[in-house]
Amino acid sequence: MIENIDFIILDWLQQTLRTPILDKIMSFITQCGNYGIIWIIIAIFFLCTKKYRMDGVAVTISLLLCLLVGNLLLKNSICRLRPFQINTDFQIIIPPPSGFSFPSGHTGASFAAAIVLFKTACRKISIPALILALLISFSRLYLYVHFPTDVLAGAILGSICAMLAIRVTSCIFAKKKIIFSKFYKLQKKT
Repeated sequence: MIENIDFIILDWLQQTLRTPILDKIMSFITQCGNYGIIWIIIAIFFLCTKKYRMDGVAVTISLLLCLLVGNLLLKNSICRLRPFQINTDFQIIIPPPSGFSFPSGHTGASFAAAIVLFKTACRKISIPALILALLISFSRLYLYVHFPTDVLAGAILGSICAMLAIRVTSCIFAKKKIIFSKFYKLQKKT
C-alpha cells in the first residue's frame, strides 16, 4: 500500500515536472550530496575556524551517526530496492546508485548537517544549508532513485542525529570549558 502511494507520487513528479533543464539542475544538486561531500567540506571549514569549531564538531558527529545508523544499520537490515530497480521501464539519467534505498543517505546526511547549522549557526549560514538539504532531498525523488518514504525517513533520521550531536557536543565543550577554567585558576594562584 505505502509503496503504491510512493510510486503515485514519483510518477506524478515525472509527468509534471520533468524537463531537460531540471534534469541537469537536479543531477548537479544530487552530486553535491554524494558521499555527504558538501557537508564534510563545511564541517572541515568549521573545524578550522575558531568561531565555528563547536558547530564543526557537531556537524561531524551528526554525519557519523547518520552514516552508522542509516547507511550501515538500517539500509542493510531493511534491504529495500530502489524505485528504478522495481519499475525497470523507467530509465534514470544518473549512474545507478549502489546500495539499498531505505533510508535516503543523501537526505539523512543533508538534514543531519543542516539541522545542526540551523540550531547553532547564524542565519546567513543556516538558511542556505536548509535550502540545500531540501533541494538534495527533492533531487533524489526527481531522479527516481528514492521513494518519498525513503526521503522522509532520511530527514527524520538526520534530524534526530543532529539533535543528539548538538547535545553531545554541548556536553563535550561544557566539560572542556570547566577543565580549562580550573586550570587557568590554578595557573593564576601560582
